[in-house]
Amino acid sequence: MKNKNTYMGAVEDVNGSTVRLSLSKQSLTGFVYIEGQGYRVGQIGSFVRVPIGFLDLFGIISQVGASSAPENKKEDNPSGDRWMTIQLIGESQRGGVFQRGLSQYPTIGDEVHLVSERELKSIYGQPDKPYFVKLGHISNAESISALVDINKLITRHSAVVGTTGSGKSTTVASIMHAISNTDNYPSARVLILDIHGEYSSALKEKANIFKINPDKKNNSTEKELNIPFWALNFEELCDLCFGEFIGEKEKNIVLERIQKYKTDSLIKYPRKGASLDTLSVDSPIPFSIHKLWGELYTETFATYYKKDGIKPADNLAYELDSSGNEIMGNPDNGIAPVFKTIKNEKKDDEKIFYIPNPLNIGKQLSLLGSKLRVPRYNFIFKPGPWTPENDGKVQHDLDVLLESWVGSDKPITILDLSGIPIDILHTVIGALLRILYEALFWARNLAEGGKERPLLLVMEEAHLYLNNESKSMASNIVQRIVKEGRKYGIGAMIVSQRPSEINPTILSQCGTFFALRLTNATDRGHVTSALSDNLEGLAGMLPTLRTGEAIILGESVKLPMRTSITLPPKDQRPDSQDPVVYDGVPDEDSMVPGGWGLVRENEKRYEELIEAWRAKNPRIERVK
Repeated sequence: MKNKNTYMGAVEDVNGSTVRLSLSKQSLTGFVYIEGQGYRVGQIGSFVRVPIGFLDLFGIISQVGASSAPENKKEDNPSGDRWMTIQLIGESQRGGVFQRGLSQYPTIGDEVHLVSERELKSIYGQPDKPYFVKLGHISNAESISALVDINKLITRHSAVVGTTGSGKSTTVASIMHAISNTDNYPSARVLILDIHGEYSSALKEKANIFKINPDKKNNSTEKELNIPFWALNFEELCDLCFGEFIGEKEKNIVLERIQKYKTDSLIKYPRKGASLDTLSVDSPIPFSIHKLWGELYTETFATYYKKDGIKPADNLAYELDSSGNEIMGNPDNGIAPVFKTIKNEKKDDEKIFYIPNPLNIGKQLSLLGSKLRVPRYNFIFKPGPWTPENDGKVQHDLDVLLESWVGSDKPITILDLSGIPIDILHTVIGALLRILYEALFWARNLAEGGKERPLLLVMEEAHLYLNNESKSMASNIVQRIVKEGRKYGIGAMIVSQRPSEINPTILSQCGTFFALRLTNATDRGHVTSALSDNLEGLAGMLPTLRTGEAIILGESVKLPMRTSITLPPKDQRPDSQDPVVYDGVPDEDSMVPGGWGLVRENEKRYEELIEAWRAKNPRIERVK
C-alpha cells in the first residue's frame, strides 16, 4: 500500500541511471509537512527514494516539468507537465548503510517517494565518526551536518571552483580549519600555494607562513621564504636562468659545467645518499651559481692580450676606472667585469687584444646577471643559509628546508608567492611541487613519507599556471601528482575561478568538487564534464547559489549536497574582500565614511606609493 505521506508518483521511463517519473494526481504537491518537518515538493536538487524489495534506490531530482517527459509521450501526454527527471546515485538495504552505485534498476510502475530528513540523516553519515569533517549544514535541512570523508578528500584530490565573490577563498579557509583540527588529526599537514597572499590572516594561528618579504615588525611570526636554486633540476634551472632561447651547444656546455661543479662539491662535502656513480646534473647537490655565471660571462665577453699568437692563461684585458684600477666586477653580487675593446690596428706603443670564440648566450648571461643583482630574486639565488660558497659549502641541507615546510609542529604551511616576479612564477611553482613530490615519493616507505603521513597540496588561482594551453613545468608536475599521487599519499586541491581554463586532465582526476556560484556557461560545462556522477542537471543550479553556498559532490560525500558553508570568525577570513567604495553615511556622526566617502588631505601620499612600487614591497610605512 502506498505511503501517502511521501508518495510522489510512479516510474514511467528508465534509461540507465536516468529515471523519469510522472506525478500522480493523488501525490503530494506544494509545501507539505512530514513528521513535523516542512518540505517543498519537486525542488531541483532534492532527493527521492525508489523501494525495490529489500532495497531502496536513491536519486536526485535534476529536471521538473514538461521537458522531462519521454520523447514518445510529449505529444500525447496524459499527465500534462507533471514530470520529473531523476538521476540515480546509490542504494541501501532497507534500514541499512547507504552505498554509492547500483546493483539493480527500477522498472515501470515502481513507486517514487520523497526522502524525509530522518532518512537523510542515516544516509549522510554520523558526525561522531573521526574520519568525517563538518563543513556546515545541508541548505534545506539545518539539522543535518554537511560531512566530508577526509580520507577520500585528501587522497582522491578535489577542486574548489566559483566565480569571483562567490565565497571561494572563505570556503577554502573553512575547509582548512576543519581538517587541521589537531585534536582529531595531530599529524595533519597541508601546504598552501598562496598566489595573492590571502590566507595569512585567516590561518595564522594554525600555520607557518613563509614570504619573500616577511613582516619583521608587529611581533610577526612570518618567516623568510627560500627556495635553493641548486634543488632545481637542470631543465628548471635553465628556464629560470636563461629562458627558452638557448642553443643545444651552449646548453650542453652549461650542463657539463654544472655536472663538474656538483662533482667537485660532492667530493669535498660528501652527502648521505649521493655518490659519484649515481650523481647527475639533476641531483640536488649545492654549487655556486655566481661562480658559474662569472666563468660563462668571461668566456663569452672577455678580451685577452695577444702574446706571440698564444693566449696566456689569465691575461685578461680589463678596462680601467677613474682611479686606474681594473674593473674586474664581482660575481658574488652579479656585477659584471668590463673588458677592453679589440684593437683593430697595430701600433708600436699599443698592445693587441683579441676575443676567443664566444658562447652564443650573451643576452641570456646579461639577463641572469641582472637577476643576481636584484634583491627580488635573492630568495632563490641567495637563499639564506642554503646559499653555497664557491666550493659548494652550505650552512643547511635540504632536510632543514623540508622539515620547516612539511614537518613542523603546525598542521598548515603557507607559501606566500605574492612577491615572486611574474616572469619566473610558473617555473618556481613547478619546481616547488616537483621537490615536494619527489621527496615524498622516494620516502614513501619512511615515517615522514606520504604513505605514513599524507600531504595535501592546495593550489590557489590554479588557472594561472595549470591552464589548458600551457606546457609549463607546473602543469606537467601537477598532472603527474593527480595521476599518481594517490599511491604515495600526496593529494591535490585545485582552487580556481575559471575551471574552463584548467587542463582537462587535471580537472578530470579530482574526485570531489566544491562548486560555488558559477555564472559562466563554459565554466559550468567543464565542471559538469568532470563529474563522476551523471548529474548534469545540477549544473543549472550553479548560477543561483548564494554567496558561501556550495554543491559538494563526488567521492568524499555520500550524496551530492547543497551546503551552507560555516564561515570562520571575521578575524580568521582570507584577505580577499572587495575594496570599500563607500561604507558610511555622512549624516551619521557615529560612522566615518571610507573609500570614496573619505575627505583626503593633500599630503605626500604618492611619494610613498612610488617608494612601495620601486621597492616591490607593500609594507612601506604609511604617511600619518
